[in-house]
Amino acid sequence: MLVHPWDAPREDTEWQQWLTTHDFGQLAVTGPPGEPPLVQPLHFAYDTERGEAVTHLARPNPLWPALEANSQVLLSVVDDYVHVPGPWQADPDGPPEHGVPTSFYAAVQLRCTAHVVDDPREKAELLNRQLGHFQPEGGSARAAAGEAPYGRLLSGIRGLRLEVTGVRAKFKYAGKRSAEVQDRIAVALAERGGARDAAAREHLLRRRGT
Repeated sequence: MLVHPWDAPREDTEWQQWLTTHDFGQLAVTGPPGEPPLVQPLHFAYDTERGEAVTHLARPNPLWPALEANSQVLLSVVDDYVHVPGPWQADPDGPPEHGVPTSFYAAVQLRCTAHVVDDPREKAELLNRQLGHFQPEGGSARAAAGEAPYGRLLSGIRGLRLEVTGVRAKFKYAGKRSAEVQDRIAVALAERGGARDAAAREHLLRRRGT
């Protein structure tokens, strides 16, 4: 992923905070020789203090042999994306039709070393960390090895700790454009009101001047 200086995070906390609410991504694992990478969509919980993401998958998942052969993986998260029409980006002193259309998006790629978790007690602890993230208000029983309601289900899954060894993050929101063009795009996003336009507009306004 190409990251221009004007699209780079201002500091690590920018992408770290974004991951706390954007917790669904794709895990890319090296495939068998001659085959493309294996890609698994999944929910995960990112832990800033431990520098890792945790998740789990069903035991029959075809990723396991590939992970055991090569533990180096990539967790990719992309969201808050919108299409920006060319006239929105046109230079103030040029015709609108000369503007270049583009995409706005936020993306974080975590390079990780994958650690498979099979011990029942460790799997239960991993699941409880996920529950704490996705259901902080409670409402579900805690997982415990050998105890209802989840204990008997632990054998059907394997846990994953994804130890983060590298990060590439990008917030592509008109960072290279003039203040006048940024203002025009912000107004246009508000007027269009599409599915992710509000989030994109918030990123644009937040990052002005970086």
